[in-house]
Amino acid sequence: MQEYQHDQIVPFKNSSLTKKQQVADMFDHIACRYDFLNHFLSGGADHFWRRKAIGELKALHPKSILEGATGTGDCARRMAKRLRPEKITGIDISAAMLELGRQKAKKLGFGTLIDF
Repeated sequence: MQEYQHDQIVPFKNSSLTKKQQVADMFDHIACRYDFLNHFLSGGADHFWRRKAIGELKALHPKSILEGATGTGDCARRMAKRLRPEKITGIDISAAMLELGRQKAKKLGFGTLIDF
């Protein structure tokens, strides 16, 4: 596989883990604070872009949605509520983020619609 210059940029230079493993571990460690940090650091703009993106999808009436980098599933839950697709699949590099997404989806009644 071809290697690019940015592949050498890693969170922790002295780690023996691959870049992918380092990034996954980093997000696993902040998963419980991720939603707060995302809302706070974006000044609430994350809510705006989610609404905008979902609004763009509404006219397509998607039956199935694959959301990459789903994190804790905030966007997936909004899509479930607003678009009412048959199924949403959320994928992410962080197992801890996906687990939080599963817990939230189940608690809010989207557990059968959203698969993380």
